[in-house]
Amino acid sequence: MKILVVSDEESRKIWDFFEPGMLDKYDLILSCGDLSPRYLSFLVTMSHCDVLYVHGNHDDKYEKMPPEGCICIDGKLVECNGLRILGLGGSIRYREGVNMYTQKEMDRRVRKLWFPLWRKKGFDILLTHAPAEGLNDGPDYPHQGFSAFTKLLDKYEPSYFIHGHMHQSYGGKFKRLDRYQKTTVINGFKTYELDIPDR
Repeated sequence: MKILVVSDEESRKIWDFFEPGMLDKYDLILSCGDLSPRYLSFLVTMSHCDVLYVHGNHDDKYEKMPPEGCICIDGKLVECNGLRILGLGGSIRYREGVNMYTQKEMDRRVRKLWFPLWRKKGFDILLTHAPAEGLNDGPDYPHQGFSAFTKLLDKYEPSYFIHGHMHQSYGGKFKRLDRYQKTTVINGFKTYELDIPDR
């Protein structure tokens, strides 16, 4: 299965210089947030697959104009193409606004998912906007990661943890790929292609 991950910054190659068939190879598109809703609607229109997304901390515009044809999985555990995907959007609360949470608020969001997590026996992909605490997060408060995510990785050992929020322009702090115990950690900034062996 070939997955396109998008996050934080629209790809000019895809949006401005699109060519027919460019997205045909993908079986699934995952968005980690902070993207124009029109961009996500464009992706689902021009591809032949589902586009699943979580909210970024700058996605309050989705309240008035959600991405058409796309599927919000924020705060949900869904199954798509045989993969169990857990979606938890937003960032640490550094000001007033939607899609931002304190550590305790994110802990509560995770606790509410206990039944689907039990019923599905865990998940294969954790899709978030923010990173996990202490795992490629930033030194400044707005880019601090969530401890709840680290706990999820410890307990369920998913194959993949895909997040955004950490831009390539941050220089030496940007890390595209990492490993945490049994989990491959992917920073989905702009675009990233992921190949998962068929099950």
